[in-house]
Amino acid sequence: MSEETRLGRIEVSPLAIATIASRAVLGCYGVVGMASNSLRNGLEQLLGQENSRRGVQVKLVKDQIVIDLYVVLEHGLRVSEVAQNIMESVKFNVEKSLGIPVAQVNIHVQGLRISTND
Repeated sequence: MSEETRLGRIEVSPLAIATIASRAVLGCYGVVGMASNSLRNGLEQLLGQENSRRGVQVKLVKDQIVIDLYVVLEHGLRVSEVAQNIMESVKFNVEKSLGIPVAQVNIHVQGLRISTND
């Protein structure tokens, strides 16, 4: 993603966008964590916070940002509501940070987890 200005050029790497998006996701209620975009043996791989941006794919489609998120959610919550909150949070945070509109935020629920209250 790059933008020309009178003084020069600004480039934002997809990795930077992924970092902004993953932090927004992890701050949402109902999110257990980010997951790998590939299922192994039918099981999701929960990523640690330092690797959470690996659960984010950023694409540029006709100069528009498209973000795919791979998440694990808390069991017992309405998946559609949690996903909608994630979409809104990611869109808001990325647009606020970059000043560039986000065309799509796609949520891929890789699994559900039941939290234990120890």
